Amino acid sequence: MSNPVADLVSRAENGDKQAWDALVERYAPLIWSICRTYRLSQVDAEDAAQSVWLQLVSSLGRLRDPAALPGWLATTTRRECARIRRTAPAAQAAGSMPDVGEIPEEQARTAEDELMAYERHAVFREALTDLPAAQQRLIVMLTADPPVPYVEISAALGIAQGSIGPTRARCLEKLRRHPAIAALIDADATAARAQREGRMS
Repeated sequence: MSNPVADLVSRAENGDKQAWDALVERYAPLIWSICRTYRLSQVDAEDAAQSVWLQLVSSLGRLRDPAALPGWLATTTRRECARIRRTAPAAQAAGSMPDVGEIPEEQARTAEDELMAYERHAVFREALTDLPAAQQRLIVMLTADPPVPYVEISAALGIAQGSIGPTRARCLEKLRRHPAIAALIDADATAARAQREGRMS
């Protein structure tokens, strides 16, 4: 099984227009949400987005981890937004938007984090569909909110209550080995390591 994002990146790099369109459709909301966080005008947001996509075109072949594309897009978009705001002194002087430094890091990352969470859910759903139907139903019931009691899961799925825990563990292990989730875990580990190294430098 291959990672869908990596597949799209590879196909787009080879000139597949449908793959490129799929990438744009999938990640355009992430870019626009970050532009809104930086309070760019419609025109400036469009300029920022266009610049990000142009940079991606020239960077597709150099992405070390295509599965980490959302993070690359988020970082590149934030840089473009900051650049555009710095080159609009007249607008800043008029008070139409605050200085970049006035936006707390946490606020600037809010929309990005929400979209990244959406991406994680999409990866999870994709991995879940590779499980057998019975195991899919089990995971769905185990992750329901509010929680479903084991006695109800047992009755609904026709399995002994004592086997729910071990079956759950086997399902989760399968999910962790799924290429999309494995790539996401690796990307998280790489980002965490880079963050630690950044604080130490």
